Amino acid sequence: MKITDIRVTPFRTYADRWDVGRAQPLPATEMVQTVTCIDTDEGIQGYFFGGGSHGDQDGLGVDDRRLILGRIKDLLVGQDPYDREMIWKWLWVANIQENVASVIDLALWDLAGRGIGLPVYKVMGGARDRVKAYASTYPNIGKPYVYAEHALACKEEGFLAYKIHPHYFWDPSTGTPTPGRPSNIKADIETCYLVREAVGSDMVLMYDPWGTYMTVEEAIQVGRELEKLDFYWYEHPMPEYRVESYVRLARELTIPILSPEIAAGGVFTRAEWILRGASDMSRIDVMRGGITGARKTAIVCEAYGVRCEIHMSGFGNLQVCGATSEDTSEYYEKGLLAPGVDYDAPHPYLKNICDQLAPDGYVALPAAPGLGYEIDWEYIDDNIIKS
Repeated sequence: MKITDIRVTPFRTYADRWDVGRAQPLPATEMVQTVTCIDTDEGIQGYFFGGGSHGDQDGLGVDDRRLILGRIKDLLVGQDPYDREMIWKWLWVANIQENVASVIDLALWDLAGRGIGLPVYKVMGGARDRVKAYASTYPNIGKPYVYAEHALACKEEGFLAYKIHPHYFWDPSTGTPTPGRPSNIKADIETCYLVREAVGSDMVLMYDPWGTYMTVEEAIQVGRELEKLDFYWYEHPMPEYRVESYVRLARELTIPILSPEIAAGGVFTRAEWILRGASDMSRIDVMRGGITGARKTAIVCEAYGVRCEIHMSGFGNLQVCGATSEDTSEYYEKGLLAPGVDYDAPHPYLKNICDQLAPDGYVALPAAPGLGYEIDWEYIDDNIIKS
């Protein structure tokens, strides 16, 4: 089998979003989605939706599309689409930016699953058919009491765990953006206390300020409070290019530090962090090396006996969870969530929902071949954006 073409189709769609600067819902927001398609001479195709700022929820930008349709297409047409490992290495050595290389890898995995007739996680080697999910908030969903109310609502919906993205680049006392001073230590700590009080001691809680604490002292101050409240992990508290600060933080605190979240370098960067003791748990998603890179990272973590928690939601990340033991990757991140945002509203271009929450707090792996898409091509054709 040979690759004959690579196509990227942009189209209009809509979904609920959250205005992080004004702390309010943005219902039915229009956006550009893209579907990347790899064609073969045997008629088998592979697809991936997304590749933009939040995984599969936003489409590729214009420059990324040009890169795929130019340099990458020239490189891959004529190659065997089942040679994913070779292609992954080629794109890495060529220094192709991570999100673009990841889109190609994801589409190749979808193609393989469709060709074999199995979900991707079964092709990799299935570990489980259901994964525990946690509710992951948008940042700046409101004042501290709003988080407490939202956490309780998520618990009543069936979630077993809840992760706080707190107030950053936003002042909760005034409800206005603060681009020059991202840290809001007092309000963040109050939020954590109110959430724990609201949900009780039996709900697992996580915390992720997305690298906005600018000093080790700030990160330690918040971390000490998280320890008192029995939070499960402390994710990405400081900028991730200051690795030595993380070494000190992991040494100072007993709560597990979960990082790197967004640092470039995929599995290679995560391996270095493990060896340096810069975090207690590692973090990866399919936009940082595709399914191939995420699976490599999980295996490295398993070898060292540390957890590799999968970052972000989406079809690709869920497939990696399904091929990884709960001992290594325990949770699936469902979100981002906020009051008034209908995360579970079906995408108009898909006939199925990726990650419907069951009453017991688990998400089932898709049963369809490949990544699990059931595509509404009529909708896409009716909403194509002409270049």
